[in-house]
Amino acid sequence: MDINKSEFSISSATLQQCPNDTKPEYAFIGRSNVGKSSLINMLTNHKGLAKTSATPGKTLLINHFIINNEWYLVDLPGYGYAKRSKTMQQKLERLINAYILNREQLVNVFALIDVRLEPQKKDLEFIEWLGESSIPFSIIFTKADKLGAVKAKQNVGSYMEKLKETWEELPPYFLTSSEKRTGREEVLDYIEKINKELKK
Repeated sequence: MDINKSEFSISSATLQQCPNDTKPEYAFIGRSNVGKSSLINMLTNHKGLAKTSATPGKTLLINHFIINNEWYLVDLPGYGYAKRSKTMQQKLERLINAYILNREQLVNVFALIDVRLEPQKKDLEFIEWLGESSIPFSIIFTKADKLGAVKAKQNVGSYMEKLKETWEELPPYFLTSSEKRTGREEVLDYIEKINKELKK
């Protein structure tokens, strides 16, 4: 898929404020500091589209970006950021849950995982919840360049082994690096394939 046009559409503090539109939506979510903004900018070829920040946990709203006037890339707040107040964490959790469970236009959630880390309880619980809620999702492993190709693949392998303990069928997954633009075509082709199926 070629991305010729990507632009910010709207930031929403509630589900009701999200675009009144029927175009398919692909949501990106992960723990704070997983490299979500860098990944979004790499995928869209648009350096400043999603605001990257040195401080994790900056995304507090649902951000919609319209791509090629055909579909939305949705940047969801990160989870598991310890420095937020309990009230703020609960508020964000409600916002994320409301969007993922009730947004009819949502066709796939990309769950972002830092490939350098051992399987984290928060990530595993989130993936488990997506499965239990029958939400179509895929995993994007980020920051592959920080490890080297062999080690990154090994980590992905052991992650999938961990998932096999509870999953009969493993979700699709992608290994990416925003620095080296690894995995860009694979992720975009996957989105394009789903879009074509939806048009049928």
